[in-house]
Amino acid sequence: MADARPPSGVRPQSAAAPNPVLLNQYRVTKTVGDGTYGVVMRAQNTQTQDVVAIKRMKRKFYSWQECMELREIKSLRKLSHPNIVKLREVIRENDELFFIFEYCETTVYQQMKDMSNVGKQFAEDKIRSIMYQVLAGLSHMHKHGFFHRDLKPENLLVAGDVVKVADFGLAREIRSRPPYTEYVSTRWYRAPEILLHSFNYNSPIDLWASGVIMAELYMLRPLFPGTSESDQIFKICSVMGTPTPHTWNDSQKLAANMNFKFPQFSPTPLQSLITNASAEGLQLMMDFMKYEPVQRPRADEAMSYPFFQTDACLPPPVEETRYSRAPQPERPPVQPKKVDLDSTDELIAEAQSMLASIDA
Repeated sequence: MADARPPSGVRPQSAAAPNPVLLNQYRVTKTVGDGTYGVVMRAQNTQTQDVVAIKRMKRKFYSWQECMELREIKSLRKLSHPNIVKLREVIRENDELFFIFEYCETTVYQQMKDMSNVGKQFAEDKIRSIMYQVLAGLSHMHKHGFFHRDLKPENLLVAGDVVKVADFGLAREIRSRPPYTEYVSTRWYRAPEILLHSFNYNSPIDLWASGVIMAELYMLRPLFPGTSESDQIFKICSVMGTPTPHTWNDSQKLAANMNFKFPQFSPTPLQSLITNASAEGLQLMMDFMKYEPVQRPRADEAMSYPFFQTDACLPPPVEETRYSRAPQPERPPVQPKKVDLDSTDELIAEAQSMLASIDA
Protein backbone atom coordinates (compact mmCIF):
# COMPACT_ATOMS: atom_id res chain seq x y z
CA MET A 1 0.00 0.00 0.00
CA ALA A 2 1.29 3.46 -0.87
CA ASP A 3 2.48 5.68 1.97
CA ALA A 4 -0.22 8.00 3.35
CA ARG A 5 0.00 11.57 2.09
CA PRO A 6 1.52 13.74 4.86
CA PRO A 7 -0.86 16.41 6.20
CA SER A 8 -0.11 20.10 5.75
CA GLY A 9 2.70 21.22 8.02
CA VAL A 10 4.61 17.95 7.64
CA ARG A 11 6.86 17.29 4.70
CA PRO A 12 8.63 14.29 3.27
CA GLN A 13 12.10 14.91 1.89
CA SER A 14 14.14 13.39 -0.87
CA ALA A 15 16.47 10.60 0.13
CA ALA A 16 19.04 11.71 -2.46
CA ALA A 17 21.31 13.40 0.09
CA PRO A 18 21.72 13.08 3.86
CA ASN A 19 19.65 15.65 5.77
CA PRO A 20 19.41 18.18 2.88
CA VAL A 21 16.76 20.33 4.55
CA LEU A 22 18.52 20.44 7.90
CA LEU A 23 21.80 21.33 6.24
CA ASN A 24 20.34 23.91 3.84
CA GLN A 25 17.41 25.38 5.77
CA TYR A 26 18.44 24.86 9.39
CA ARG A 27 21.95 25.43 10.64
CA VAL A 28 22.43 23.45 13.87
CA THR A 29 24.36 25.48 16.44
CA LYS A 30 24.45 23.08 19.39
CA THR A 31 22.92 20.01 20.99
CA VAL A 32 20.87 21.01 24.02
CA GLY A 33 19.51 17.64 25.17
CA ASP A 34 19.80 13.90 24.62
CA GLY A 35 16.90 11.84 25.94
CA THR A 36 15.59 8.30 25.68
CA TYR A 37 13.60 8.93 22.51
CA GLY A 38 15.32 11.83 20.81
CA VAL A 39 18.09 14.41 20.57
CA VAL A 40 17.21 18.11 20.81
CA MET A 41 19.29 20.67 18.91
CA ARG A 42 19.31 24.45 18.75
CA ALA A 43 19.27 25.62 15.14
CA GLN A 44 18.72 28.68 13.00
CA ASN A 45 16.59 28.94 9.90
CA THR A 46 19.01 30.14 7.23
CA GLN A 47 16.22 31.90 5.32
CA THR A 48 14.34 33.71 8.10
CA GLN A 49 17.11 33.70 10.76
CA ASP A 50 14.55 32.39 13.27
CA VAL A 51 16.02 30.29 16.07
CA VAL A 52 14.26 26.95 16.49
CA ALA A 53 14.59 23.74 18.46
CA ILE A 54 14.85 20.54 16.43
CA LYS A 55 14.05 17.19 17.99
CA ARG A 56 15.45 14.23 16.06
CA MET A 57 13.78 10.97 17.00
CA LYS A 58 16.17 8.08 17.59
CA ARG A 59 14.03 5.34 16.07
CA LYS A 60 13.38 4.97 12.35
CA PHE A 61 10.03 5.80 10.73
CA TYR A 62 9.30 4.03 7.46
CA SER A 63 5.95 5.64 6.60
CA TRP A 64 3.93 8.76 7.32
CA GLN A 65 1.16 6.63 8.75
CA GLU A 66 3.65 5.40 11.34
CA CYS A 67 4.61 8.99 12.16
CA MET A 68 1.01 10.11 12.57
CA GLU A 69 0.52 7.52 15.33
CA LEU A 70 3.07 9.25 17.57
CA ARG A 71 1.45 10.68 20.71
CA GLU A 72 3.56 13.82 20.47
CA ILE A 73 2.19 14.60 17.01
CA LYS A 74 -1.38 13.64 17.90
CA SER A 75 -1.42 15.92 20.92
CA LEU A 76 0.58 18.94 19.71
CA ARG A 77 -1.27 19.13 16.39
CA LYS A 78 -4.49 19.64 18.37
CA LEU A 79 -3.14 22.07 20.96
CA SER A 80 -2.43 25.68 20.04
CA HIS A 81 -1.94 27.85 23.12
CA PRO A 82 0.63 30.42 24.31
CA ASN A 83 1.51 28.24 27.30
CA ILE A 84 2.10 25.09 25.23
CA VAL A 85 5.23 24.80 23.11
CA LYS A 86 4.45 25.36 19.44
CA LEU A 87 5.19 22.62 16.91
CA ARG A 88 6.03 24.46 13.70
CA GLU A 89 6.82 21.65 11.32
CA VAL A 90 7.47 17.93 11.04
CA ILE A 91 10.02 16.58 8.56
CA ARG A 92 10.72 12.96 7.63
CA GLU A 93 13.75 12.19 5.52
CA ASN A 94 15.83 9.07 5.08
CA ASP A 95 13.41 7.35 7.49
CA GLU A 96 14.36 9.84 10.23
CA LEU A 97 11.77 12.07 11.89
CA PHE A 98 12.42 15.68 12.93
CA PHE A 99 10.14 17.98 14.96
CA ILE A 100 10.71 21.70 14.46
CA PHE A 101 9.64 23.63 17.59
CA GLU A 102 9.72 27.25 18.62
CA TYR A 103 12.88 27.84 20.65
CA CYS A 104 12.79 28.69 24.35
CA GLU A 105 16.02 29.82 25.95
CA THR A 106 15.71 28.12 29.32
CA THR A 107 13.56 25.95 31.61
CA VAL A 108 11.95 26.36 35.02
CA TYR A 109 14.43 23.75 36.27
CA GLN A 110 17.38 25.87 35.12
CA GLN A 111 15.87 28.98 36.68
CA MET A 112 15.52 27.17 40.03
CA LYS A 113 19.09 25.92 39.76
CA ASP A 114 20.36 29.45 39.02
CA MET A 115 18.51 30.89 42.02
CA SER A 116 19.83 28.16 44.30
CA ASN A 117 23.40 28.70 43.11
CA VAL A 118 23.31 32.36 44.20
CA GLY A 119 21.51 31.62 47.48
CA LYS A 120 18.27 33.39 46.56
CA GLN A 121 14.60 32.41 46.53
CA PHE A 122 11.82 33.21 44.10
CA ALA A 123 9.46 35.98 45.15
CA GLU A 124 5.97 34.58 45.61
CA ASP A 125 4.68 36.75 42.75
CA LYS A 126 7.14 34.97 40.44
CA ILE A 127 5.89 31.58 41.64
CA ARG A 128 2.33 32.81 41.15
CA SER A 129 3.06 33.78 37.54
CA ILE A 130 4.81 30.49 36.71
CA MET A 131 2.05 28.35 38.22
CA TYR A 132 -0.75 30.36 36.61
CA GLN A 133 0.79 29.79 33.19
CA VAL A 134 1.41 26.08 33.82
CA LEU A 135 -2.24 25.69 34.84
CA ALA A 136 -3.41 27.65 31.79
CA GLY A 137 -1.52 25.23 29.55
CA LEU A 138 -2.83 22.20 31.44
CA SER A 139 -6.38 23.52 31.40
CA HIS A 140 -6.22 23.85 27.62
CA MET A 141 -4.78 20.32 27.30
CA HIS A 142 -7.36 18.73 29.56
CA LYS A 143 -10.31 20.49 27.94
CA HIS A 144 -9.14 19.24 24.56
CA GLY A 145 -8.88 15.68 25.75
CA PHE A 146 -5.22 15.12 26.68
CA PHE A 147 -3.21 14.78 29.87
CA HIS A 148 0.57 15.12 30.01
CA ARG A 149 1.83 12.29 32.28
CA ASP A 150 5.40 13.64 32.52
CA LEU A 151 5.13 17.09 34.08
CA LYS A 152 8.37 18.22 35.75
CA PRO A 153 10.48 21.40 35.91
CA GLU A 154 12.66 20.27 32.98
CA ASN A 155 9.55 20.08 30.78
CA LEU A 156 8.48 23.65 31.54
CA LEU A 157 10.21 25.85 28.97
CA VAL A 158 10.68 29.60 29.42
CA ALA A 159 10.81 32.28 26.71
CA GLY A 160 11.16 35.72 28.30
CA ASP A 161 8.45 35.75 30.97
CA VAL A 162 6.29 33.14 29.23
CA VAL A 163 6.19 29.55 30.54
CA LYS A 164 5.33 26.77 28.09
CA VAL A 165 4.48 23.14 28.79
CA ALA A 166 6.64 20.89 26.60
CA ASP A 167 7.66 17.28 25.86
CA PHE A 168 4.46 15.48 24.99
CA GLY A 169 6.09 12.12 24.30
CA LEU A 170 4.06 10.47 27.09
CA ALA A 171 0.84 12.45 26.61
CA ARG A 172 -2.39 10.44 26.53
CA GLU A 173 -5.93 11.10 25.40
CA ILE A 174 -8.36 11.32 28.28
CA ARG A 175 -10.81 9.22 26.28
CA SER A 176 -8.26 6.43 25.70
CA ARG A 177 -8.72 3.28 27.70
CA PRO A 178 -6.39 1.83 30.34
CA PRO A 179 -4.18 -0.01 31.00
CA TYR A 180 -1.53 2.49 29.97
CA THR A 181 2.21 1.99 29.70
CA GLU A 182 3.92 1.29 33.00
CA TYR A 183 6.55 4.02 32.99
CA VAL A 184 5.01 7.42 33.58
CA SER A 185 6.89 10.57 34.60
CA THR A 186 10.03 11.15 36.59
CA ARG A 187 9.61 9.44 39.96
CA TRP A 188 9.71 12.57 42.14
CA TYR A 189 6.60 14.00 40.47
CA ARG A 190 4.54 10.80 40.22
CA ALA A 191 1.12 10.74 41.82
CA PRO A 192 0.46 8.05 44.45
CA GLU A 193 -1.96 6.19 42.18
CA ILE A 194 0.84 5.79 39.64
CA LEU A 195 3.27 4.55 42.27
CA LEU A 196 0.72 1.92 43.34
CA HIS A 197 0.21 0.85 39.70
CA SER A 198 -3.40 1.93 39.30
CA PHE A 199 -4.76 1.27 35.81
CA ASN A 200 -7.39 4.00 36.04
CA TYR A 201 -5.37 7.18 36.45
CA ASN A 202 -6.23 10.25 34.44
CA SER A 203 -5.66 14.03 34.28
CA PRO A 204 -5.48 14.46 38.13
CA ILE A 205 -1.93 13.07 37.95
CA ASP A 206 -0.92 16.33 36.23
CA LEU A 207 -2.34 18.32 39.17
CA TRP A 208 -0.40 16.26 41.72
CA ALA A 209 2.76 17.01 39.72
CA SER A 210 1.79 20.70 39.69
CA GLY A 211 1.62 20.74 43.48
CA VAL A 212 5.02 19.07 43.82
CA ILE A 213 6.56 21.50 41.31
CA MET A 214 5.00 24.46 43.14
CA ALA A 215 6.55 23.27 46.41
CA GLU A 216 9.92 22.97 44.68
CA LEU A 217 9.65 26.55 43.41
CA TYR A 218 9.48 27.70 47.03
CA MET A 219 12.06 25.27 48.44
CA LEU A 220 14.44 25.10 45.45
CA ARG A 221 14.79 21.40 46.14
CA PRO A 222 12.46 18.45 45.49
CA LEU A 223 9.72 17.88 48.05
CA PHE A 224 9.71 14.08 47.60
CA PRO A 225 13.16 12.98 46.30
CA GLY A 226 12.53 9.23 46.41
CA THR A 227 15.30 6.84 45.41
CA SER A 228 12.88 4.05 44.41
CA GLU A 229 9.12 3.58 44.10
CA SER A 230 8.83 2.32 47.68
CA ASP A 231 11.04 5.13 48.99
CA GLN A 232 8.93 7.60 47.01
CA ILE A 233 5.78 6.38 48.78
CA PHE A 234 7.65 6.55 52.11
CA LYS A 235 8.64 10.18 51.51
CA ILE A 236 5.12 11.14 50.46
CA CYS A 237 3.61 9.51 53.55
CA SER A 238 6.17 11.19 55.81
CA VAL A 239 4.78 14.57 54.72
CA MET A 240 1.17 13.93 53.78
CA GLY A 241 0.52 11.24 56.40
CA THR A 242 -0.50 7.63 55.81
CA PRO A 243 -3.51 7.35 53.47
CA THR A 244 -6.70 5.86 54.88
CA PRO A 245 -9.92 4.72 53.18
CA HIS A 246 -11.31 8.13 54.19
CA THR A 247 -8.54 10.15 52.50
CA TRP A 248 -8.15 7.78 49.53
CA ASN A 249 -10.81 5.22 48.78
CA ASP A 250 -8.65 2.89 46.65
CA SER A 251 -5.48 3.07 48.76
CA GLN A 252 -5.83 -0.22 50.64
CA LYS A 253 -6.97 -2.17 47.58
CA LEU A 254 -4.08 -0.89 45.45
CA ALA A 255 -1.57 -1.58 48.23
CA ALA A 256 -2.94 -5.10 48.73
CA ASN A 257 -2.64 -5.81 45.00
CA MET A 258 1.08 -5.06 45.30
CA ASN A 259 1.47 -6.78 48.66
CA PHE A 260 2.60 -3.40 49.97
CA LYS A 261 2.15 -2.05 53.48
CA PHE A 262 2.03 1.71 53.96
CA PRO A 263 4.51 3.24 56.43
CA GLN A 264 2.70 4.79 59.38
CA PHE A 265 2.98 8.58 59.64
CA SER A 266 0.92 11.47 60.89
CA PRO A 267 0.77 14.44 58.47
CA THR A 268 3.54 17.02 58.74
CA PRO A 269 2.24 20.62 58.53
CA LEU A 270 3.33 21.85 55.12
CA GLN A 271 4.09 25.31 56.52
CA SER A 272 6.84 23.78 58.65
CA LEU A 273 8.60 22.62 55.47
CA ILE A 274 7.78 25.57 53.19
CA THR A 275 8.17 28.57 55.48
CA ASN A 276 8.20 31.20 52.71
CA ALA A 277 4.75 30.32 51.31
CA SER A 278 1.60 32.29 52.04
CA ALA A 279 -1.46 30.63 53.55
CA GLU A 280 -3.12 30.82 50.14
CA GLY A 281 -0.15 29.14 48.47
CA LEU A 282 -0.06 26.39 51.09
CA GLN A 283 -3.77 25.71 50.61
CA LEU A 284 -3.38 25.34 46.86
CA MET A 285 -0.44 22.93 47.25
CA MET A 286 -2.30 20.84 49.84
CA ASP A 287 -5.32 20.57 47.54
CA PHE A 288 -3.12 19.57 44.60
CA MET A 289 -1.53 16.85 46.72
CA LYS A 290 -4.67 15.24 48.04
CA TYR A 291 -4.46 11.47 47.93
CA GLU A 292 -7.93 11.06 46.41
CA PRO A 293 -7.49 11.97 42.71
CA VAL A 294 -11.06 13.25 42.23
CA GLN A 295 -10.62 15.67 45.14
CA ARG A 296 -7.76 17.52 43.45
CA PRO A 297 -8.94 20.72 41.74
CA ARG A 298 -9.08 20.79 37.96
CA ALA A 299 -6.56 23.14 36.36
CA ASP A 300 -9.24 25.71 35.52
CA GLU A 301 -10.63 25.51 39.08
CA ALA A 302 -7.16 26.03 40.54
CA MET A 303 -6.73 29.23 38.49
CA SER A 304 -9.64 30.72 40.47
CA TYR A 305 -8.09 29.92 43.88
CA PRO A 306 -7.41 32.80 46.33
CA PHE A 307 -3.68 32.36 45.66
CA PHE A 308 -4.22 33.96 42.24
CA GLN A 309 -6.74 36.60 43.37
CA THR A 310 -4.18 39.34 44.01
CA ASP A 311 -3.11 42.62 42.46
CA ALA A 312 0.00 40.92 41.11
CA CYS A 313 0.44 41.08 37.35
CA LEU A 314 -0.70 37.74 35.94
CA PRO A 315 -0.93 36.79 32.28
CA PRO A 316 -4.52 37.32 31.08
CA PRO A 317 -6.57 34.12 30.71
CA VAL A 318 -6.55 32.40 27.35
CA GLU A 319 -9.37 30.42 25.82
CA GLU A 320 -7.97 29.35 22.49
CA THR A 321 -4.99 30.63 20.47
CA ARG A 322 -4.64 34.24 21.62
CA TYR A 323 -4.62 36.11 24.91
CA SER A 324 -7.98 37.67 25.71
CA ARG A 325 -8.13 40.39 28.35
CA ALA A 326 -11.81 39.85 29.04
CA PRO A 327 -12.39 37.91 32.28
CA GLN A 328 -13.33 34.26 31.86
CA PRO A 329 -16.68 33.20 33.32
CA GLU A 330 -16.84 30.01 35.35
CA ARG A 331 -17.89 27.07 33.21
CA PRO A 332 -18.77 23.44 33.82
CA PRO A 333 -16.28 20.73 32.80
CA VAL A 334 -16.12 20.22 29.05
CA GLN A 335 -16.33 16.65 27.83
CA PRO A 336 -13.40 15.72 25.58
CA LYS A 337 -14.31 15.97 21.93
CA LYS A 338 -14.30 12.55 20.28
CA VAL A 339 -12.22 12.68 17.14
CA ASP A 340 -11.34 9.93 14.70
CA LEU A 341 -7.59 10.35 14.64
CA ASP A 342 -7.24 7.90 11.79
CA SER A 343 -9.08 10.20 9.39
CA THR A 344 -6.47 11.70 7.07
CA ASP A 345 -8.83 14.41 5.83
CA GLU A 346 -9.53 15.55 9.37
CA LEU A 347 -5.84 15.57 10.22
CA ILE A 348 -5.16 17.70 7.16
CA ALA A 349 -7.89 20.17 8.06
CA GLU A 350 -6.70 20.47 11.64
CA ALA A 351 -3.08 20.91 10.61
CA GLN A 352 -4.06 23.65 8.14
CA SER A 353 -6.07 25.39 10.84
CA MET A 354 -3.17 25.21 13.28
CA LEU A 355 -0.68 26.52 10.71
CA ALA A 356 -3.04 29.36 9.84
CA SER A 357 -3.10 30.39 13.48
CA ILE A 358 0.70 30.29 13.59
CA ASP A 359 0.99 32.52 10.51
CA ALA A 360 -1.64 34.98 11.78
